[in-house]
Amino acid sequence: MAFFSELTQKAKGVAAVAADKAKGAAEVTKLSVAISGEQREIEKNYRAIGEWFANEFEGEIPEGVKDLMQAVADSKAKIAEMEAAKAAARAEKPAAAASEKTCPICGVASDGRFCPQCGAPVDE
Repeated sequence: MAFFSELTQKAKGVAAVAADKAKGAAEVTKLSVAISGEQREIEKNYRAIGEWFANEFEGEIPEGVKDLMQAVADSKAKIAEMEAAKAAARAEKPAAAASEKTCPICGVASDGRFCPQCGAPVDE
């Protein structure tokens, strides 16, 4: 019986150590999340400062940031092109939808011979 009581005491000791380590790990994780949150806040504030600077001093940009401002302008131009392409693709979609057929069972539109939803053959 002494063996079992000694084993029980050791198990309780190991469980206590594990609980302490888990609490420590939880605290470290909580601090890591808090640090990450503060870092995101710093980055957000730096972005706001940069946007303000770019808008305020648009005509008189220092040499040190001209390349960066040009990269931003290029990215904005690319975004505008992609937005226009997206709008054009949306405008073309109804013409492509004309070739789609409706499933007689579930009503899902498909351009294939079989419904992608229920697998029923779609009339041609």
